[in-house]
Amino acid sequence: MAAKLIDRRFHNVPGKLRVAELFFDVPVDYSKPNDATLRLFARSVSRLNKPVEPVKEETKLPWLVYLQGGPGFGCAAPQNYGWVEPVLNKGYQILFLDQRGTGLSSTLTARTLARQGNAIQQAEYLKHFRADNIVRDCEAIRKFLTKDHPEDQQKWSVMGQSFGGFCAVNYLSKFPEGLREAFITGGLPPLVDEPDPVYARTYEKVMQRNKAYYEKFPEDVERVKKIMAYLTNNQVALPSGLLTPARFQQLGIIFGFHGGLDILHEIVLRAWNDLEVFGSLTVPTLASIDGNGGMDKNIIYAILHEAIYCQGKSSRWSADRQRAEHPVFQTCGSQPEIYFTGEMVFKDMLDSYSELGQLRDVAEALASTSDWPALYDEAQLAKNEVPVYAASYIDDMYVHYDLASSTASKIKGIKQFITNTMYHDALRSKSGEVMRQLFNLRDDSID
Repeated sequence: MAAKLIDRRFHNVPGKLRVAELFFDVPVDYSKPNDATLRLFARSVSRLNKPVEPVKEETKLPWLVYLQGGPGFGCAAPQNYGWVEPVLNKGYQILFLDQRGTGLSSTLTARTLARQGNAIQQAEYLKHFRADNIVRDCEAIRKFLTKDHPEDQQKWSVMGQSFGGFCAVNYLSKFPEGLREAFITGGLPPLVDEPDPVYARTYEKVMQRNKAYYEKFPEDVERVKKIMAYLTNNQVALPSGLLTPARFQQLGIIFGFHGGLDILHEIVLRAWNDLEVFGSLTVPTLASIDGNGGMDKNIIYAILHEAIYCQGKSSRWSADRQRAEHPVFQTCGSQPEIYFTGEMVFKDMLDSYSELGQLRDVAEALASTSDWPALYDEAQLAKNEVPVYAASYIDDMYVHYDLASSTASKIKGIKQFITNTMYHDALRSKSGEVMRQLFNLRDDSID
């Protein structure tokens, strides 16, 4: 079934883009299409073009839909993406989709989720917010947007960054007939049925990045210990909750970005200096720390993150269980250095974020459930006919290269750009180079 268009309004980004803001209605549960609906938001983007002579018939450009990383994050304004220009130059029009529950697409918060009923009812509702239903939304929107295209032009391309790549591989598994091609950046998903093997490798990579951090900033070893001691002995409030030692450790998620070591050093330096001079943390420092958290604004990330790896098994707070096996992540004790954590979610987030604290029973219900449907079809991937172009990063802290490589070996016909000079956010930080390499793969211009 096609999505139902509710509203469409146009505006221009001067000298650059023609943008349409689109709202659609789609089913919450595609197995019950006549029941409850969701409101989805997307922006279409094409080149702003004012020809000298009026054009009698508008050219129907091929679509490329962008799937944002996460899970749980909406899209930024199109003019904020450096890769838009090279994509438009190749003759596409782009659709930026806020995945269900994110951005302006039926935004999920503790309050909006409470409308679904008690904790069990809320958890059941959230089961419809994984990659499988995001892809069903894509298919519903594709059918609407391409209904007036010639039949041989009704497929579209997909660009999946990080978790968006997980969605793209689900798309290849479940609805390959809707795809012309797939671009994937830092997002070849581990083909596992639970998160334990994923976090075992993730912790390895996080510890490597911590070593690199302390090698670059050895002075921060004692600074971090001083900050941790202060947070252990004082209750520090943030706009979104409490700054606990464990929450300060979670800033290590920044290590996965280009420049991440320096960003975290700047926060540590500022916090340490506050304690040296004032004996407490100042408002600018607390604002910087709170701004690098964000779990209160993206509850899907916090309570559905481990479920993105589940197929018929429960997550059981995988990252939390495995953290206890590594003494370097203890916030007090005799270890030489205190390590930061990475792209993981922990039960103590329910204590340090006020928003998440309201969802404690929901999060526990989701962590214990095992009735997650399969996300990937390895038999379909093995006979895949859709062109796939993937950028994989050897030093990716979020999507382990070994697991991504194993997945690549199971997708027929995939072409990869592999590098040890980029990190997970390269599509944003090094847009031009990443897109050049992906289009080289597509155009067969590699000698």
